[in-house]
Amino acid sequence: MAAVAVVATVALIGVGTANASDRRKRWPWPTRPKPSASASAKPTGTATQPAPSQSASASPTRSNGTGTSPSPTSTTPAGAIKPLPVNQQFDYQIGGAYTPPSGTKIVSRDHTAQPAAGLYNICYVNAYQTQDFDAADWLKNRKDLVLHKNGNPVGDTKWKEYVLDITTDAKRQQLAAIFNAQIDDCKTKKFDAIEIDNLDTYSRSQGLITADHAIAYAKLLIDHAHGKGLAIGQKNSLELGTRGKQAGFDFAIAEQCGEFNECGEFTAIYGDSVIMIEYARGNFDKTCKGFGAKVSVVLRDEDVTPGGVYAAC
Repeated sequence: MAAVAVVATVALIGVGTANASDRRKRWPWPTRPKPSASASAKPTGTATQPAPSQSASASPTRSNGTGTSPSPTSTTPAGAIKPLPVNQQFDYQIGGAYTPPSGTKIVSRDHTAQPAAGLYNICYVNAYQTQDFDAADWLKNRKDLVLHKNGNPVGDTKWKEYVLDITTDAKRQQLAAIFNAQIDDCKTKKFDAIEIDNLDTYSRSQGLITADHAIAYAKLLIDHAHGKGLAIGQKNSLELGTRGKQAGFDFAIAEQCGEFNECGEFTAIYGDSVIMIEYARGNFDKTCKGFGAKVSVVLRDEDVTPGGVYAAC
């Protein structure tokens, strides 16, 4: 079933094209098929999966297939935070859930999906921007929480999303209440950790949002996740230096760090608690060679879709 994206027909202030700090690859969707069982994985080393191509150059087309699996039974005491397993096979499934490849130990899925049985599950939450399909709803019902300039909503034109307004403490508190509810849902489903996307939105806000605003907002989400016994990861945003870890992030998810020669800088901050995602075979091979013996590295297609490009080292 194809989801129809709804975008408000109002003036949108663009902020340029993607750059080294604009690498979010995620497509949550409003409709999903009925749940299907997901098989438990057994370690077999490097895994590959048949794919339509070996590159990540496809233009985004959001998929709304989200196969689900039973929630795993947790053996961790209530309230205890399970740290990210280091250097374990990872799969990035935020574009649609499916049975993880054999050997997978860690998986990241959208908050609307179910965790994979028996694995370490990371729950994807997009907390700094709207989604393309709910933009009209935000403008209609929460217009004051969307960033505006000269009366027009500030947009991330690459993803047809609006930037959320985190410039005041009052607005940060209101937005945190909305997205902390998604974190609560992740906890109820028995995910182990949270992935917060678009921390770097301030770099696309035409200077209206600062890094200080982004960190202040992040702390609200971090504290809430930790209070629920969930680890929480920093997504990209290397330009923040050590500020993310100082704010409380437990690990990092680094997209295209091999392509931009940044992987070593992430490990300098987070040690081996880093997941590296590449979207082109050459960059994946390079990252595997340099860091695959110490951290999780995966190759995915840019749409991160079920049946898409996949390899792990």
